[in-house]
This record gives sequence, C-alpha cells and structure tokens, in this order.
Amino acid sequence: MTIANQLTLLRILLIPALILVFYLPFKLSAFFSALIFSLAAITDWADGYIARKYNQSTPFGAFLDPVADKLMVAVALVLLVEVHGSSWFAIPAVVIVGREIVISALREWMAELGKRATVAVSSIGKIKTTCQMISIIVLLLFRPGVNVYMTALGYITLYGAALLTLWSMVVYLKAAWPELNPNKSDH
Repeated sequence: MTIANQLTLLRILLIPALILVFYLPFKLSAFFSALIFSLAAITDWADGYIARKYNQSTPFGAFLDPVADKLMVAVALVLLVEVHGSSWFAIPAVVIVGREIVISALREWMAELGKRATVAVSSIGKIKTTCQMISIIVLLLFRPGVNVYMTALGYITLYGAALLTLWSMVVYLKAAWPELNPNKSDH
C-alpha cells in the first residue's frame, strides 16, 4: 500500500466524517465541515503529486483516486443542496454530478476500446476542479444567511465550475466523437 493510495483511502474515510460533522448541532460544525473537505482536497492534490514524483502509480490507485474525488464532491454537493434549498444551487450541482457520471462512463467505454488517452484529464478539468473545491469550501464554511458576500463568492465559483464542467464535457465528447459516431467512414 503506497503513501499515495493511503491518502486516497483517507479521502474516502473523510466522507462519513464530513456527513457526521455537517449535521452536528454545534456552532463550529460549518468550520469543521469546511476543514474536513479542505483536508480531502489537499489529499487529492498530494496523492497525485506523490504518485508521480515517487513513481507510486498503481492500478488500484488509478481506479480509486477518481472514485474518491467524485464521491467526496457529490456528497458535499448533496449536503449543500439541502441547506441552500433552491434551484439556483441545485442546477449547478446537478450539472457537476451529471457530468461526472457521463465522463466516467465515457472513459470506461473508451478504455474498453483501448483509447482511454483520448479522454484523459485536461487543463480545463484542473481549473474546474479548483473552482469546485473553492466553492464547496466557501459554501460549507458560510452557510446561508451567515455572510452574503461569501455566499455570493461560493455561488459564483460554483457556477464557474459548472460552466467549465460543461465545457470540458464537450471537449471530451468531441475527442471521443469519432468512436461514438456510427456513421464514420472508416468502418
């Protein structure tokens, strides 16, 4: 078990901690929820860095890392949809989670065709992830009604992440289109 894989497993173990702390009835639950999610975001960056720098990439890590990322983000967005309780929040949350499902299925399908590199992570995806992490941390920390400016910042970065999510999905689908298009001329 490599250090990178241990960090990925830690991220998964932080999910129930996030849920538990989010619902605890004490004043600092928002702070500790944001802290737990921040720790998960740091481990997301650290496990990839360590795996590359120290050649610790493993098939298990390659499988588990994106699963851990998607689970943590989806759980955090579901928790936040509950407290924000509006379509203005639900729409970007659904876009982000829905895109992850579509792209995961696309990557799996392309891998079966031996063309996984066609839908590899792009720089747009890295910017999207950064916006997502910032928005979720801000919105976990500043629950509705606490600070209107920080909530606005959280919404703006969430919408930025949702737009980048759609953009990156279009880029991935465009790259995979020759395999998806049944009318291509070489078959």
